[in-house]
Amino acid sequence: MPYYLYCLRSSALNQIKLIRLHAMLIALDFVGDCFKIAANGTRRAEKLNKMAIDDTVRELHSIGDMLRWAVSRFNSADLYYGHGADNPWDEALQLILATLYLPIEMPTEIRSARLTLSERRLIIERINRRVDERIPVAYLTHQAWFCGREYYVDERVLVPRSPIGELINKKFATLLPRTPKHILDLCTGSGCIAIACAHAFAQADIDAVDISEEVLAVTEYNIQQHAVEQQVTPILSDLFHALPPIQYDLIVTNPPYVDTEDMANLPPEFCFEPKLGLAAGEDGLELVRRILAWAPDFLQDDGVLICEVGNSMMHLIRQYPDVAFTWLTFEHGGDGVFMLTKQQLQQYHHYFSCYTQ
Repeated sequence: MPYYLYCLRSSALNQIKLIRLHAMLIALDFVGDCFKIAANGTRRAEKLNKMAIDDTVRELHSIGDMLRWAVSRFNSADLYYGHGADNPWDEALQLILATLYLPIEMPTEIRSARLTLSERRLIIERINRRVDERIPVAYLTHQAWFCGREYYVDERVLVPRSPIGELINKKFATLLPRTPKHILDLCTGSGCIAIACAHAFAQADIDAVDISEEVLAVTEYNIQQHAVEQQVTPILSDLFHALPPIQYDLIVTNPPYVDTEDMANLPPEFCFEPKLGLAAGEDGLELVRRILAWAPDFLQDDGVLICEVGNSMMHLIRQYPDVAFTWLTFEHGGDGVFMLTKQQLQQYHHYFSCYTQ
């Protein structure tokens, strides 16, 4: 190639490289500008959000003001109620009164009480998080109620809401042949069922079992808070595996029972709860079958098993049509809780014996 052509070609290539470099720099500038715009937009949004919060803090002064505003916020949002309240008013009451360390049963006159600036800011922050992040109120306040008593909860345990509480309040009226002396609470979680049983049966000894050490830390805390250490014993065990050789008058359990389909369609609020306490396989019965297999060995001759399976009751009925489950009814809502006696568990044991492995 003649030298002059070589020089022309090199010059052209350099020009192309320069053009590409220039285009790349322009693109980088554009990307940088986009980041700046996004950052500025974020800062503006944060500033506007702070201004809105400040305006709300200035305008709302009393508990009643906060209740009205919270209910309006909840009504305008697509919230799911299923963690102790079923409507925006009760949800707002639980959030605001717990934040102020006030009992739920307060005279209506207290709603006119004025709040301090720090109280208003904290309440508004929690209301906004309930709406924007969909966090259940119980996890914002670390307070939940079961059988009329307060329990500590956080994301290690489910929020108490079992209809079994109604049975405990009635001391299992007509369901038990005699007052129980030994009670087993399987999958105890926060310990609310075991502790409520301790209050209902002052002479009973209760074992509270869970597979998770983290969960049992919450259980133990609640046991201490309710001063029932002499009655309730927390035990780390995979269901019955590490239990002492004892037969119980009553086994009560609210195990994980959510099936795969329901797990895939849970409202956002439930995603804050531990999967360990919810998911139970394709049909929601993984643990229930094991409980049915082992329970007769741990019951007195006149002992009773009471088990909650929620929506998975339909799977249980379809798969075991010959098992005479007694499905319990509730005055205050709830279903999916069955009862079987030891004799019934032994009668139908052949359906579940393969799950003892």
